[in-house]
Parts: sequence; structure tokens; C-alpha cells
Amino acid sequence: MTEVRGFTDAQKEEYFKRRFRNKELSSRIISHLKTSRNLYIMCGIPVYCWITATVLEHMLTTEERGELPKTLTDMYSHFLLVQTKKKQKYHKGQEMSWQELTSADKEVLLKLGRLAFEHLQKKNILFYQEDLEQCGLDVTEASVYSGVCTEIFKRECVIFQKPVYCFVHLSVQEFLAAVYMFHCYTNRKTEVLQDFFTEDDKGKKISPEDISSLEDFLSRAMEESQLIPNGHLELFVRFLHGLSIKSNQRLLGGLLGQTENSPEIIQRVIKNLKEVNSWGKCPDRCINIFHCLIEIEHLSVNQEIQEFLNSQNKSEKKLSEIHCSALAHMLLMSEEVKDEFDLEKYNTTYAGRWRLLPAMVMYRKARLYDVYVFGGNCGALALALTSDPSHLRELHMKSVKLEKDAEELFTHLGHPNCRLEILSFENSTLSERNCAALLSALKSNPPYLKRLDLIGCNLEGSGMKQLYDYLESPHCKLQFKRETSV
Repeated sequence: MTEVRGFTDAQKEEYFKRRFRNKELSSRIISHLKTSRNLYIMCGIPVYCWITATVLEHMLTTEERGELPKTLTDMYSHFLLVQTKKKQKYHKGQEMSWQELTSADKEVLLKLGRLAFEHLQKKNILFYQEDLEQCGLDVTEASVYSGVCTEIFKRECVIFQKPVYCFVHLSVQEFLAAVYMFHCYTNRKTEVLQDFFTEDDKGKKISPEDISSLEDFLSRAMEESQLIPNGHLELFVRFLHGLSIKSNQRLLGGLLGQTENSPEIIQRVIKNLKEVNSWGKCPDRCINIFHCLIEIEHLSVNQEIQEFLNSQNKSEKKLSEIHCSALAHMLLMSEEVKDEFDLEKYNTTYAGRWRLLPAMVMYRKARLYDVYVFGGNCGALALALTSDPSHLRELHMKSVKLEKDAEELFTHLGHPNCRLEILSFENSTLSERNCAALLSALKSNPPYLKRLDLIGCNLEGSGMKQLYDYLESPHCKLQFKRETSV
């Protein structure tokens, strides 16, 4: 097994200082990244540091300058152009603007985009000759793996010397897939769109009229990504939103096609993002909604949360659901492990509290109040219990209802990374399946758990008696409390 941990903040800066001998250049790059916090966070991925260095070096050391990228889509758009223009030195003839793509460039890039999109859906990152040929790519052309594709697409020989192709990084595949999908939207390739947007949330077949406007197209893409539990389309959807704004469309020229993106339309896109109904999905998925707002350069939510974090009277500020996703993201990005996460201290809705759950991973003690725990949000709890390292030592749940499929929560108590010492339920409901799962976990003797409280809880079915019999037996070494609090 290989674990890629990524760069710490100190290692990010060390990378750029080592990459460039010119101290002024490395200093300017680091300074720009720190002012664009979302880019600085992404530099935890080593490949992204390389992409960033490639783009910013080109823009800061040549005459082809402009405003430096501030969003992820902007950065990848520039990266695509930089790599494409590397081959111009081999071409004779009329000089072209660095932002101008030849028709041959566009053709190859869209074919690569089709390959990227079709195989992103299948979760494939390796391709063979027949895969390229199905997308119209001629593997005998040097341009497939050199020139325009020098740092985008690679060719290697592995077992039996059979050529295998791949993008230099999954994020590059996701970006090109988004470019292709956006091109299909603007050029009304309805078959491709309908194949991707199979059904709406009511099971109704999608028609071309359902995706006729930009806001409908982006809204359907967000819905599609939310339906996938592991989130493998999140960055793809993030890029789609970034490609919808004029600056990135100008940057990529005719590659995307023409679309209406007036301020009124973008405002409707923003409104749709803020009103996404993600109930029942893993709350981690909701954070990508906030990322999409950043990509379309809507920064007010980010600014409002920064003000909230700096305020003295946090309980007076009413937080919307999108505020909660943004707050969860910012708490996750902090390198400081905090003492207590208490949902009761946040003035928000039921759904807002649910969206805050991913932030638990950065706390030693968590107090959950008035939430449902079910398969869709067990992921946030599981991550807090099993992350490496796991900081959580106490988990207190008050007025919580555990659904039938929430027994997964208890299986994590025996995980090698779990360091939970106190597990407490107060005035909560545990189903018979929950009781059985908890009993099984306790019998496996989770090494760090010392105390279990079931104060005023409703335990359903025969599992209640079996659980209490075990807890009150001499074999159980846990401190146990179940009486109603006085």
C-alpha cells in the first residue's frame, strides 16, 4: 500500500524555493498563492505545485503576461495553453498569440477531452490503443504524446511492452473532461448530454429542454455529482462552473464555444448553488458547492465566514446551509487541532448542523445535537474516528436518532486509528440493529474506549436487553451509565 500524504505549508514553500534559483521569482509566486487561499490549499498536492510553478513561471518571466490566476479553473486553463504553445517553436509560419489555438490544436484537445470524459465516468485512468482510436485519436501521430501533449498525456510500455496511455495527473483528466462536456453543451450535442444526465431526482428521463440554459446545465451536473457517493466527479463539476465565466472562456478561445453568461445568468447559477438540496448525501459532498462558488468568483460567502470566525458573538449570527459548508471547509483546512466542536453553539438550521459534521476531524471532543445519523453521513463520523492520526477522544450525542443503516458507525470503534475514549448518547434512539452493532463492537474490545453513557436513551427491540446484559456483566470493563440525568 502506498500512502501519499502531500505537502505541509512549510514544504509547499520549500518546493518553490528549490524549484527557482531566482529568489524574487519564488517569493512572488509564494506571495500570490497566499493571497489566493484556495490555490495555496491545493498546493498540498505535489503535482499541483508543479502545475502552478509551470504557469506562474511562464507568466512572470515572459512578455505574455496578464492577471495571475486566482481560481483552480483559471490555473488549469493557463496550464493547457502553456503546454500547447510549447510546440509552436517547431512550427514555421505566422506567429500567433499565446492564447490563440490552431484548429489542429482544438481538434486534438477535444478528442483528448472526449477520452478524458468517457473514461472519467468509468473511473479509468489508464487507456489503450483501442480507447484512443474510439475517440478518433491516431496513435501513430507524434502529437498524441508529444508537442501539444508533452506534459498532458503520457505513453509508456508496461507488461508485454503493450503501450499504455494516461494523463499526467487525474486532475488534468478531470479538467479536459470538463472542457469537452462544456463544448458539448455549447454545441448542443444532446446525445452526449442526455447520456450523462440520465434522470432527474424524481427518476424522470432528462430531455434537451431540461438542459437548454446554462443554469440548468450546471445544476444538473451538480445533481449528478451529488448522486455519486465517493465524490469522483466533484473536481469535474468544479471545473464546469469555472468554465462558465467570461474570463476563462476568453482564455480558451474557440475551444469551448459561445454561451450566454450575463451577470443575470451567473446570479441564477449562484442562487441554484446556494439552494442545492443535498439532504441524504454525505455532508462532505456539500463542501464542493462552496468550491464551485469560488470558481465562479463569488466570494461573499467566503468573506462572511471570515467575519464570522473573527466575531466575538458567534451565536448571534444566523448561518445558512452554504455558510455551514464554507465553515466546515475552513475548519478542515486549519492545521490547528481544537478542543471542542459543539453543534449547539451554532445558530443554524437542522440541515446546516448536518453540513458542519465534516469539521469534527479537527477536534478532540465533539458534541452532536439534534441530528440524524444514517448511511449518508456516517462517512463524516467515520473519518473523525479513523483518520491518521485521529484526534477525537470524546464523542457526545444528544437528541440524536440513529437510523437502521447507521450501524457502520460502531464498526469503526475497533479501527487501528481510533482513539475514542468516551462515547455518550443522551436522549437518543438506537434501533435493534444499532444495539446489535454496538454490542458486537464492544465485544471486540476496542482498545481505547473507557466509558459508554446511554442516558435517557430509547433502545429498540431485543437488542436492548442483550446490550445491557453485557454491559452489566463482570466481563465488561467499561464504565457504564444509563440512568436518566437528574
